[in-house]
Amino acid sequence: MGKPTGFIQYERKNNKGSEPLERIKNFNEFHVPMSFDERKQQAARCMDCGVPFCQNGKPIMGMVSGCPLNNLIPEWNDLIFTGEMDAAAHRLLLTNNFPEFTSRVCPALCEAACTCGLNGDAVSVKENENSIIEHAFESGMMTPKPPKTRTGKKVAVVGAGPAGLATAAQLNMRGHKVTVFEKDDRAGGLLMYGIPNMKLEKHIIDRRIKLMEQEGIEFRYNCDIGGNISAQEIKDEYDAVVLCCGANNPRNIEANGRDANGIYFAVDFLKATTKSLLDSGLKDGNYISAKDKDVVVIGGGDTGNDCVGTCIRHGCKSVVQLEMMPKAPDTRAENNPWPEWPKVCKTDYGQQEAIALYGHDPRIYKTTVKEFCKDENGNLKGVVTIDLAFEYDKETKRNVMRQIEGSEKFIDAQLCLIAAGFLGTKEYVPQAFGVSTNARTNVATENGKYSTDVEKVFTAGDMHRGQSLVVWAIREGRDAAREIDQYLMGYTSLK
Repeated sequence: MGKPTGFIQYERKNNKGSEPLERIKNFNEFHVPMSFDERKQQAARCMDCGVPFCQNGKPIMGMVSGCPLNNLIPEWNDLIFTGEMDAAAHRLLLTNNFPEFTSRVCPALCEAACTCGLNGDAVSVKENENSIIEHAFESGMMTPKPPKTRTGKKVAVVGAGPAGLATAAQLNMRGHKVTVFEKDDRAGGLLMYGIPNMKLEKHIIDRRIKLMEQEGIEFRYNCDIGGNISAQEIKDEYDAVVLCCGANNPRNIEANGRDANGIYFAVDFLKATTKSLLDSGLKDGNYISAKDKDVVVIGGGDTGNDCVGTCIRHGCKSVVQLEMMPKAPDTRAENNPWPEWPKVCKTDYGQQEAIALYGHDPRIYKTTVKEFCKDENGNLKGVVTIDLAFEYDKETKRNVMRQIEGSEKFIDAQLCLIAAGFLGTKEYVPQAFGVSTNARTNVATENGKYSTDVEKVFTAGDMHRGQSLVVWAIREGRDAAREIDQYLMGYTSLK
């Protein structure tokens, strides 16, 4: 710890973002990095607390507290403060393959567990991490590092999302020949087509993929294993196969009128916008437009917020976001103490933009859709909502939802986006490889293992654990790589 009094002397400051009404004019990232001297002060706030909960990554009361990657946060915060950015990057990359992704899209479990947050504001870990990796790229430190020797083993990675990319990076570093098969036309999975450019500009992904290719990893696109390519051919050709296809089977909303034109899953809406933006700057029109439409977004999570921000950039007439759960408190409740994950209300960028543009928060809590209303041509014209109440069920010992009859309301809508989460992986890939799935439709393995019940077939990421965070996908990819290396070589040197 280079500055023992840093957490007392300096207040937390964040990178400044452009104003909501300005940033909605484009799809660019909108935060501007602070000066290096200011960043050093932010790093100086890391207090060498003795027990760094920030890097713990363990469940507390059912929710993980701290970084699942066990990032060496106090170490590289100190190195930022002392100006040793190359050393900071070295320490960061020991545990995290893709800090340029996590420092943009991770909800910062580390900050929620920061000791400074017990009686004040947490250290700005996420932005400190971003400053390290961006300095590493800008300074020329991030050069290709192909393995000096090859093992002669071939591994197929199915899926180029964060879990697949982490698996590929680790196994390639070990010396195995890795080929990544991706069903889309670009790598990244939900990083590419599920997260809007405002949070993660896609040249950041392309930059990393280029580096991985230079290190010897082969990427094959438009390859739908189990679809246009035989799973058996992959098993026959490779010494090991790891399935990292995500949990992209969206949860539906079953209600009368669901067949109306104008109702889409959020992931399809976001993917279409991003692909059109990358292909043509939206000039090709190959996306689901919200322009001049009243929009209802079903789902109050990050994906719902991304839909709000995207619809506003399209030029929607209005936007409403429906959330089944009650509004969370603005500050920690007494039964939610530090270092538990804070169950508090977060107003994200899309909601901030809606407030600035329309004058009110787009979220309506404890509400769901009872009916989709169609016009005479079968097009969506509105939704009927109904309020929800939560009651404690003594038999199940759980809170259950019930609809409040008579609370129905009509909301104009020509576009409805379902952002209600995901149910698990799509069935055709596990079926093609003959691997078993569990009750949640995730690929089944023994607890703590990544090998399936089919010889030399492994799995990792959301396909294995269910819908989760990018940081967990990277963790799973690294752990799966270690198990695959052990399988291939009889021992492993991967961390």
